[in-house]
Amino acid sequence: MITDYLPLLLFALVFILILFGYPVAFTLGGLSILAGVIMYDMDFFYLLSLRIYGTMHNFVLVAVPLFVFMGIMLEKSGLAESLLETMSHLFGKLKGGLALSVVIVGAMLAASTGIVGATVITMGLISLPTMLKKGYSPELATGTIASAGTLGQIIPPSIVLVLLASVLNISVGDLFTAALIPGLLLVSLYILYILVIAQLRPQSAPAITAAESAAFWSTGSRKRIIQAFVLPFALILLVLGSIFAGVASPTEAAAVGALGAIALTASQKKLSFRILKEVMKDTTFLTCMVFMILIGATSFSLVFRAMGGDKILAETITQAGLSPDLFLIAVLLVVFVAGFFIDFIEIIFIIVPVAAPIFTAMGIDLIWIGILIALNLQTSFLTPPFGFSLFYLKGVAPPEIKTGHLYRGIIPFVIIQVVLLVLVIVFPEIVTFLPYLNK
Repeated sequence: MITDYLPLLLFALVFILILFGYPVAFTLGGLSILAGVIMYDMDFFYLLSLRIYGTMHNFVLVAVPLFVFMGIMLEKSGLAESLLETMSHLFGKLKGGLALSVVIVGAMLAASTGIVGATVITMGLISLPTMLKKGYSPELATGTIASAGTLGQIIPPSIVLVLLASVLNISVGDLFTAALIPGLLLVSLYILYILVIAQLRPQSAPAITAAESAAFWSTGSRKRIIQAFVLPFALILLVLGSIFAGVASPTEAAAVGALGAIALTASQKKLSFRILKEVMKDTTFLTCMVFMILIGATSFSLVFRAMGGDKILAETITQAGLSPDLFLIAVLLVVFVAGFFIDFIEIIFIIVPVAAPIFTAMGIDLIWIGILIALNLQTSFLTPPFGFSLFYLKGVAPPEIKTGHLYRGIIPFVIIQVVLLVLVIVFPEIVTFLPYLNK
């Protein structure tokens, strides 16, 4: 019957309109409301209001604006600049030391902000001119910055993981814990690659001069290290440690992180009414964007399931004889390709709710699925020619950096991402070991 294809037609129409540039939130909400009113009359609005109220009542989602506030406040404090300068001197005597410091700072910023675009832009503005000035090859410099900047997708407290946990209806704390080993593995693989390249092609990753290193260590280096490294690291331990130890929920830890970010900014003597106003404005903007998309996605999910779309998809997969492994690969491919064209928030709220009930019916661990999707989105963000991180970096790169430099530089890091993704698929214990350790 033709009605069997209506849910799939609605799904396809949403994607087509988004690709034509229509706002995601209003496309999702508008089409869904139109379809709901046509099929279910005005009673649909009553059902929709109950669903939206239930979503907005979700205590876990309060962590989103708090983590966003924490990240933006740390960005405005000049923390990234201090971290990069300090770390570059700590590792400066090594070949490739500046690139290593970019990866480590990227990981620390990921663990304290979780906002990919802000991290890539901040690191691009601060470290790319310095790396080029020190003689780094454009390919290694841009590849390192873009890949390190996207670590916020997988390293807790990632906004991606918070939203995935909400959609998959699993514990945010469990998803944060599950992401810890893959995140550390990814950072380790990046560092290993840079060390190897620095040995094979030392001219592309030179060490800093002895004079520069001596100047740093002779003028208040201990105080700089404490301010730039120890204090932010203590904040990260406070936020993530309280979650992993079960002392605080992710939402409560996010509140502690937001307060700690204010304290760190004050310690840098950067806290002012102007800074606070800018941070609150940016936080409100990003939070409103996320929640408007969430409301639109809630409307879409309600109509799609009321039409029997989830049942139609499940029956189609059953009739096609897709095994759980093949279905997983199909979903990951769809998410990967969608990541070229739309942001992670839309993907999480459009694709994941459709696939999640099928994964549950197949008996697949949703914590494992959440990490796979996060890693997959991160890989998609880096992959030419449409990777969002590449666009972010190109927008702030000096004129001498061409698109070809970005594409050539990022390929080795994309290969590393794919290798890790395959390892997590083949060995799920990488993800499931820590969350189920005490259960």
